Amino acid sequence: MSKAKRILFLCLAIMLIASVAVTACAPVPTPTEAPAAPAQPAATAVPPTKAPTVAPTPIPAKCDKLADAPTVKAGEWGSPDKPLVITYVPSGDTGKITKAGTAIADCLSKMTGLTIKIEVGTSMGGSIEAMGAQKAQIGFLNTFSVLLAIAKYQVIPGMAVVRKYATPDGYPDPDAALKGIPQDFYKAEFLTKTDSGINTLADLKGKTFCFVEPNSTSGYVVPNIILKSNGIDPEKDFKNVVMAGGHDKVAISVYKGDCDAGVTFVDTRTDTSYKLYETYKDSGTVLKVFFLSERLPNDGIQYIKQLDPKVQAAITAGLVAMSADPGGKQILKALYNVDLYKKIDPTYYDAFAAALKKAGVDPVTLVK
Repeated sequence: MSKAKRILFLCLAIMLIASVAVTACAPVPTPTEAPAAPAQPAATAVPPTKAPTVAPTPIPAKCDKLADAPTVKAGEWGSPDKPLVITYVPSGDTGKITKAGTAIADCLSKMTGLTIKIEVGTSMGGSIEAMGAQKAQIGFLNTFSVLLAIAKYQVIPGMAVVRKYATPDGYPDPDAALKGIPQDFYKAEFLTKTDSGINTLADLKGKTFCFVEPNSTSGYVVPNIILKSNGIDPEKDFKNVVMAGGHDKVAISVYKGDCDAGVTFVDTRTDTSYKLYETYKDSGTVLKVFFLSERLPNDGIQYIKQLDPKVQAAITAGLVAMSADPGGKQILKALYNVDLYKKIDPTYYDAFAAALKKAGVDPVTLVK
């Protein structure tokens, strides 16, 4: 890559970094002010804090019917003969997503009086197309898939995920002061083995590298921009590129040595929905983080534009109620490690989409 092109990519990446903190309409707990991000240093191989291995005591979810639950007629979405369908992206173990997703749908059904079914997409793109074909009316899409679905099918963003901020132990995250504080952003982490000899992005050249899949925000799209801004072309500079198909699968592939390094969200090693530490008990010491992205807006809930606004409002109200209920929180936590959902304006992702476009990734042109 020429010096001029490298400078261009670096400038584009900086514009992306500066634009990814998207402001939402609904209030979120005010975070501690984070310090300005310094240059990314090499990671020190320090074992992360062990994640809890004891599951919390199950609490029955409060799924009382909403006072303003909608009434639907036969043949309308949500009626027994035409159930609403929720599509979940397969960003992790399909069985766990199915179990948690079904529990959410069952609770929402009790709260709204609507008949609701679920599906887990065969891919992130599969969930987008299910909404485009109106086979699914509600989406739990990852961030980049939301942008593609907006561009191609004009889906309506209705809610965003809020999670307690996770920071990787053993890596100097400039936002470490926010650990455990609810935020509507997250980061991508580059993983390798502690004894791999990989400490910086420059060390990746000639290595086998694991991505999640092409529609993954933190597992492909943004990391590609980061790599190119640092003079690394994944198509030319890696020995081999593997699409692992899930964030947990990336971490497992690196752990097993199938990939020298890979990229996931922070922190897949200790995430309580994946629980990799239960199967791979030493994963916290075997795997280390050696690079972090800047802030990325979280995933959320979307509706197809053809869905009755009253039904949209009921689903939103139901998820807000679940977010405030201890039993409901447990159900949400089991799906994508969600702490709560908040209402957002439909323009919530516009700033991030614009930043990606400036960096040469335009969702509008990708879906034509």
